Amino acid sequence: MRRVTRNIANLSFSITLIAGSASMLIPAPQAYASVVQPDADHEQELELLRDFIHFVKIARFDVAADLGSQLLDVGMEPETFVDLVERSREQQRFEEAIAAGMRVPVLEPIAAKLDSAFRDGKLARARNPEEIARNIALLTQGLRARSLARERLIVAGEYAMPQLLDAYLQQSDLSLKAQVQRLLVDMGRQAIIPLTTAMPGLDAARQEAIAEVLGLIPYRTSLPVLIDIYQSTDNDAVRQACGRAISRLGGNPSNDVADMYALLADSYYAQPAELTSFPNEDYQLVWNFNPGLGLVMVPIRTPVFHEAMAMRMAERALTLDPSNNETLALWIASNYSRELDTPENYENPVYSSDRRDAEYYGIAVGPDIDQLVLRRGLDTRDTPLVRLAIDALAQTAGPRALWGQPIGDRYPLLESLTYQNRRVQFEAALALGKAQPVESFGGAERVIPLLASAVMDASSLHAIVLTGRDREAYDQYRASLEQLGFIVLPPAENGLSDLDAAIAEVPTVDLIVTSLGFDETLSSIESARADNKLAVAPVLSLMGPDDVIPMTRQYHRDQSVSVRRSAISNSAFDESVSTLLEVASGGPIGADEADEYSYRSIEVLRNLAISNNQVLNVSDASSILIDVLDQVEGFTLLDVAEIISYMPQPKAQQAIMNKALESSADIQLELLTMVADSGKRFGNQINNRQIRRLIELAQDPDDELATVAVATMGALEVTNSTLVPLILNHEADTGSAISER
Repeated sequence: MRRVTRNIANLSFSITLIAGSASMLIPAPQAYASVVQPDADHEQELELLRDFIHFVKIARFDVAADLGSQLLDVGMEPETFVDLVERSREQQRFEEAIAAGMRVPVLEPIAAKLDSAFRDGKLARARNPEEIARNIALLTQGLRARSLARERLIVAGEYAMPQLLDAYLQQSDLSLKAQVQRLLVDMGRQAIIPLTTAMPGLDAARQEAIAEVLGLIPYRTSLPVLIDIYQSTDNDAVRQACGRAISRLGGNPSNDVADMYALLADSYYAQPAELTSFPNEDYQLVWNFNPGLGLVMVPIRTPVFHEAMAMRMAERALTLDPSNNETLALWIASNYSRELDTPENYENPVYSSDRRDAEYYGIAVGPDIDQLVLRRGLDTRDTPLVRLAIDALAQTAGPRALWGQPIGDRYPLLESLTYQNRRVQFEAALALGKAQPVESFGGAERVIPLLASAVMDASSLHAIVLTGRDREAYDQYRASLEQLGFIVLPPAENGLSDLDAAIAEVPTVDLIVTSLGFDETLSSIESARADNKLAVAPVLSLMGPDDVIPMTRQYHRDQSVSVRRSAISNSAFDESVSTLLEVASGGPIGADEADEYSYRSIEVLRNLAISNNQVLNVSDASSILIDVLDQVEGFTLLDVAEIISYMPQPKAQQAIMNKALESSADIQLELLTMVADSGKRFGNQINNRQIRRLIELAQDPDDELATVAVATMGALEVTNSTLVPLILNHEADTGSAISER
């Protein structure tokens, strides 16, 4: 962040150069001294640096660590630190000392910070506009100067493109133009987007020149713009230049341009490494072109860069073909992802604050597009996107749009019922239940049980811990997870296959923790991803020190996999679990959120029960909801009892009656009324013991209770043949009791 912050401050968030002559852009060559003499102001820092190097070399790492800390505490800017290392005349020994220090635990964090400061300083200096201008001027000097200049400009990468483009398009120094052209080709991918951004806004002669360069850069990222200009230009020279470039890149000039832009947008959406110029940095660059100002770079935070580019390419595709639903769905998905990935308090320079939020557009496009967005979320296992798409569908889709109209041969919302994330399952079930279906559909049998489980316990968490044969490690992580509220499945010495039965019994697996070697961890993650029940389960991989970096590289684009050192404190473990769950699935379902799911599910179940929906029959959840009666109280108890009262099963009516007999005051009166309502619908289904108790309530001194009990008896149509023996038995029992006294 420090290198980027300083760089942005230097650049004022954009660098613009007015096209003109080479003499205006590039200062006269300046001599570079081979060695800069030490500045007296930095003598103390120089001594610290040299002593640090010395004590690393003689393996006094404790002393070196102290000296390195003092050097860091000085607080030098990265560029100043680079100057210091170069002034010391010991750059090679410094780099060797850093490499050695990174292998020593006591020295590793300090060596890493010094290494980062040095690298950041070199980058910041290479990207400095004045440094870029000097290096461009050196391209026409001697072999050594030209070689150094090329190396520094390639390090500067995209940051050098505004000045390089001007140098390439000028005509007063053809030698410089030729050198810059070779450099642009060698820069490869980092030159393409700036060039293709500028190309449509230039005159024909400059378009022709850029087409020649793009044809020499062997990446197909430039094809959409080249084909676009080939098909739209009325200048034969430009068309021929674009045609040659397209041919070199293996493209077809007659391809559909909108499809080409959409394909590139989809590539950006996937966030591949080849479309990320600075993969380990906090900022990337988005480009604009203004004929009066030239190329303008806009630094943008890395988490939202790919979304910005995907949206930009999709917008161009939609301009050419507004009817393409797939492209529109890609834009909607990218916009959702942009909103999800935007860092807190960050104002996106590409998506202005006066534009509507992502939900607005997601709802506006309607259910057909939202189904496509949902399908994309399911295919990419993007749980937050899946939830947003379901929410939009629930607000806009009619019944047939939810389950009756396939996307290709797929029904994305129905697939969501088996997506292994509890929020997604609940929300899909709520959307389907709220729609009151009148015809059956695949997966209908899952809706009512899911709604009932949301009422019962939406916040339960289940975890798998894989430690191989290390039972001590299993017990340690299990204890930590249980303190966080997880139910941990049994140990599995032989891997996930040992847990097939246990996994089948839980609604979802919310977390997998591994503490294994590299190969075993990799195999376990891939096995989980191939299992439908575990495909989206977040994985926390605890690795040895030598395996952390390789495993991180393996999954650096997968937000559902987090890699940490195995030597982790309890608090750091807890924090890692919380962070992973938050990023991968929105975090654990807390008490308030569980209550919200419960209330929403009760409302849907009640409406389904009242409407006597035959597709989503509430009786399918009778066992679960009857169990819930013993776990809830107050209004929730009454709501659940009301739903049960619509179930034509003896156990349902009897469950309400049992609860009425256990309850007191107003709750008892309400429950007795529900028993009466059930009796009116389905007849008398309570047992003799309950009838006996009901008769006792009918004789209670409390007039209100007695009246409600009598009304319930009437609704149940308790017959004389049933009543008389019970009454006589009751009197006989009473008489016996009196005589015994």
